Amino acid sequence: MKKLLYILLFVLTWQTGAQKKELTLRDAVLGYYKGLYPEYLSNALWLKNTDNFIYRDGDKLVMKNADNQVEKTFTLSDFSKVIPDLKRLPYIEEGTGQYFIFTKDNAKILYDYNTGQVGKISYPEEAENLDFNSTNKHLAYTIDNNLYIANLDAEKIPVTNNVNKNIVSGQAIARSEFGITKGTFWSPKVDKLAFYQKDETNVADYPLVDVSVTPAKLHNIKYPMNGLGSEEPAVGIYDLTSKKTIYLKLFTGAGKEHYVTNLTWQPNGVEEEKYIYLAEVNRDQNHMWFNKYDARTGAFIKTLFEETNDKWVEPEHPGYFIPKTKDQFIWLSERDGFMNLYKYNTGGKLLKQLTHNKWVTTDVIGFSENGKYVYIRGTGDDARDSKLYKVSTRNGKMTCLTPKQGQHFISMNSAATHYIDTYTNVDVPAETYLQDVDCEKNILLKKSKNPVKDYNINPIPEMFTITGEYGDKLYARMFKPADFDASKKYPVLVYVYGGPHAQLITNEWLAGAGLWMPWLASQGYIVFTVDGHGSAHRGFAFESVIHRHLGRVEMKDQLHGVDYLKSLPYVDANRIAVHGWSFGGFMTSSLMTTYPDVFTAGVAGGPVTDWKWYEVMYGERYMDSFQQNPEGFKETSVLNKIGNLKGHLMTIHGYQDDVVVPQHNIALHREAIKKDIQMDFYLYPAAKHNVRGTDRAHLMEKVLNYIMQYNQ
Repeated sequence: MKKLLYILLFVLTWQTGAQKKELTLRDAVLGYYKGLYPEYLSNALWLKNTDNFIYRDGDKLVMKNADNQVEKTFTLSDFSKVIPDLKRLPYIEEGTGQYFIFTKDNAKILYDYNTGQVGKISYPEEAENLDFNSTNKHLAYTIDNNLYIANLDAEKIPVTNNVNKNIVSGQAIARSEFGITKGTFWSPKVDKLAFYQKDETNVADYPLVDVSVTPAKLHNIKYPMNGLGSEEPAVGIYDLTSKKTIYLKLFTGAGKEHYVTNLTWQPNGVEEEKYIYLAEVNRDQNHMWFNKYDARTGAFIKTLFEETNDKWVEPEHPGYFIPKTKDQFIWLSERDGFMNLYKYNTGGKLLKQLTHNKWVTTDVIGFSENGKYVYIRGTGDDARDSKLYKVSTRNGKMTCLTPKQGQHFISMNSAATHYIDTYTNVDVPAETYLQDVDCEKNILLKKSKNPVKDYNINPIPEMFTITGEYGDKLYARMFKPADFDASKKYPVLVYVYGGPHAQLITNEWLAGAGLWMPWLASQGYIVFTVDGHGSAHRGFAFESVIHRHLGRVEMKDQLHGVDYLKSLPYVDANRIAVHGWSFGGFMTSSLMTTYPDVFTAGVAGGPVTDWKWYEVMYGERYMDSFQQNPEGFKETSVLNKIGNLKGHLMTIHGYQDDVVVPQHNIALHREAIKKDIQMDFYLYPAAKHNVRGTDRAHLMEKVLNYIMQYNQ
């Protein structure tokens, strides 16, 4: 009897030890902070103009060469010798052959890792839009609407002195559309600084309210709404030697309220720094001129080439000048239906279309030093992948350097001889390799374990395709419970975005999803997503069918997804809910009101409810203006359809949202009241367009509790 008792106790102990941990929703949402996402090579970067790279390994910073040999290591004590109040190993933002550059106490710190000496460039606490150049050791920054430069001599050099608050210098313009991410551009020799400037005189004020003070305070922002006044652009060039600024005499053919995009300095040979190139787009966004300017006088020289399209033209990349050539550059364009590479000279002659891919190029990574090859990243034949390719700049011959299916995130050294490849797919959390472009070296630097293997979730979704509108193949993703039982009936949450420039389903760990999705699956749900027409990385035809009628085709694609779900014997067709944010919020509220019998519940976060209240740059590209397309605006307005609502719908908004302004949500509820429609609302008083940090755990609990309560 005693022996039997021992055996029983052993079995019970073993079973208890084998049980999976319970993952909480809060931990799922904050998983990056909880160690529940794959481990990557921390703070890995190449040192500029060297063959050395660094990364953080525990409590030390390791420097290695391209042969993976350790050159040096650094600990906190090394830095503390010259920066005594440093509390932890710094995060290195940039490295050169002499310096590690990082930020501390409103200063850029230049730590000379050879001598141990330190340089410091301080900037005011209120400074924004920092743009540091490690070559001339100057820092550009903005305060309010003006632009300044700081250097090691502790100078504060005013580049602009705009008293008129409507004139804004040194910031990104066009609300960061067209690939614009910043407003300052150092010249190749770094003795000049080009900068964007915008005149917002004609842009209406939009009132946001700060409720954190007593009494609440009005905070007006400039918000260019569809069909109304927009910003007028300018480009200035500041000379560090003469301390004078000239402005380009911008091309007049595109109109005053046009878009000045993808600023490119000419870097090559005797004409280095003499010329600036701009891709300029008319407000209707159907005509682009690639223009050349004299950077010394500001004079317009010529238009090198033009692109037109009856839907839209959207340049998103600068010109990439080819090393060791006097006047040749590569231009990326969708003119043949996919983003391909075209070689031009500065006279405007098309020398050759280098690639003819039926898939999308996403990035130019670098050039070989002799200019014979350009390295690009693109999807390859599967839009869910991202791979590295080597392309001849002479004849366009192309070689894939990373053939494994999945996502390859590439960091390449300055000479483009070696690169660090962080690789992942739905089955591989993360693997980081040191490789060379001749494919002779493949050294594993770090391999991540499955970070949630001890938890009661299934992090690996099913990946498949369904047939969408027009018979096109659509990529889909499905998370099931870890203890899935095909004999049961499961409720479903359809997670949707559906808009341009987004791709929800990728061949990486979790397939591009958040960890809350497998968590919800563990609660007895199926979580389903499909990327329909309009989504990224499928080519221009696939994306542009949405033109002037946002939501029409995209909703039909989601209904094809619902039809697929209903064909599965384990799906409860009477319990299908939908949730999305931003464009996904527009899709959620549109689906609930256009097809009111399909979904039992929905949560629409930060939703566009009428495109006439959205910004000029994005909204007019896809919808034209409300004056040009009144029928399209009438069709797509959720306000016009809210009377159809049958299911439970909650909308959520950040009260400080400066992207999809709160008017969208408030107006929808006003219309619901007029039509005696009951719906729910939740407000995040301090949040902008996205609810971040620990508040996001609160948000997802709010969303998923609502779904599980009403999707019955």
